[in-house]
Amino acid sequence: MKITCLVENTTAGQCAPAHGLSLYIETESHRLLMDTGPSDLLIKNAELLGADLRIVDTVILSHGHYDHGGGILPFAGLNPDAKIYIRRSAAGDFYSGDRPIGIDPAIFDLPGVVLTDSSLEIDGELYLFGDVKGKDHQPEANRRLFVKTGGQLVRDDFSHEQSLVIRENGKSVLLSGCAHNGILNILERYREIFGDYPAAVISGFHMKKDGEYTAGERETVTATARCLMALPCTYYTCHCTGLPAYGAMKEIMGDRIEYLRCGDRIDL
Repeated sequence: MKITCLVENTTAGQCAPAHGLSLYIETESHRLLMDTGPSDLLIKNAELLGADLRIVDTVILSHGHYDHGGGILPFAGLNPDAKIYIRRSAAGDFYSGDRPIGIDPAIFDLPGVVLTDSSLEIDGELYLFGDVKGKDHQPEANRRLFVKTGGQLVRDDFSHEQSLVIRENGKSVLLSGCAHNGILNILERYREIFGDYPAAVISGFHMKKDGEYTAGERETVTATARCLMALPCTYYTCHCTGLPAYGAMKEIMGDRIEYLRCGDRIDL
């Protein structure tokens, strides 16, 4: 399994960075995208990195925010045949504070869109799940995220979020865009479904913040790192984790965690 980061907030070199996330994944049976970043940048960076998006057969949208789904329409113009798996509730009217952050409604008219409502086994390699039950370890940054319902902004419950599991050659990898439901809660849901833990986790942890962290926020970061260390996984984080939070986690987790930048590739 090869995973190339097409879009991320930072860059490892030649690629242009952007606030968002897109991963190009090569497995034995698939060429797929996990998220598409905020724009057509994924197409430009894919060309630089030698990733042929015309042969992608599957796209997974992790949740209904533009920085993960803004590239879907440009991608579909290049490759109209790929299946695009989106939670039905990702059509919501989402906000960060009073700023709209949802995805273009035209996405839902694409012929390749497959709407999901719960767990879905796509095939022997790919499995999608949401419906994360735990709420104790959700990121503090969730407090500024809302969905407009009946003309009113209410706190987002992230029912539009889904995670991807890739199983290949006896190894399982868990991918989550921002882990708004809390990476520890998502891992517990994974354990409920599969009975163990994945070999590797690739996810933003939604800990990024402009300005200084409060003492409580710092404790949340370090407590999460300690809990992740207790599980038998290797971690790759990115995007909404933020470099300061990653640095604090790295001090605790050492080589169990790495940061994934635009242009980086992982062989698993």
